[in-house]
Order: sequence, then structure tokens, then C-alpha cells
Amino acid sequence: MKQATRYVNRPLSDDPRDTEAWALTEAARRLVDAARAPENSAALQAALQLNQRLWTIFQAAITEPDCTLPRDLRENIAALSLLVDRQTVARLADLDSTKLDTLIQINRSVAAGLAQKVGGPEARAPEPKRLDMPPPEPLRISI
Repeated sequence: MKQATRYVNRPLSDDPRDTEAWALTEAARRLVDAARAPENSAALQAALQLNQRLWTIFQAAITEPDCTLPRDLRENIAALSLLVDRQTVARLADLDSTKLDTLIQINRSVAAGLAQKVGGPEARAPEPKRLDMPPPEPLRISI
């Protein structure tokens, strides 16, 4: 049986943005730890696989028909996730812990963006009136 993972910290909030920011930060932390111990290829492989699973979840989420993110944001996430995929596969192939900076920076940058609060209820602009329009077209990603 696989031993349970022990996390350094966990999100205290139930807000999905906080959970996603925490997950990206945790994945970045594990990549940093793996880079600091280049002799431990198992830790590097585990960190890369965790990062890959996380970004696969993001890819799946933006292609769901009920995804409420604007199309341009979904397309940007898709493009970024493809870059993450390429980098991850390259690092899994060569296990070069000196080439993790791109993945670490992407995770940290996206986590920082997610951690920013858009504003409290009183700071929000009023909801625009919705027109009777068909639901947004599902985003299709081809690799």
C-alpha cells in the first residue's frame, strides 16, 4: 500500500482558487526540493509526475461544458499547460534537475495570480445583464 503523502501545509479555505494556488505552490516546492537533491532521481520523477497530474486536472477542467471561465482565459490556460506538458516530458526523459526553473516559475506565477483576491462583495461590479445566448462553445485541445 502506498504511504500517505504528508503535506507541509494545506489550504485553510474552501475557495477553489486557494486550493489551486496551494496545489501549484506545493508542486513548485517539490520541484525545488528535487532540484536541491539531484542524486535523488526518484524524488525528481515523483515531483514531475505530481506536476503533470495537476496540470492534467487543469486541462480537463477547462474543457468541461460547465466551465465558466471566459474563452480567452481557457485558451491561455490550454497554451500554458501544453508548455508545461512539453517541459515535463523532457525532464522525465532526461531527469535533469538543473532545468526545472521554467516549471517552477510557471507554477509560482499562476499560484500568485490565483492567490490575489479580486475584491470583496462590496467591491464587485454589478453583474451585466445576460442576453439569451447559447452556452459557450466547448474548448477543444488537440495535441
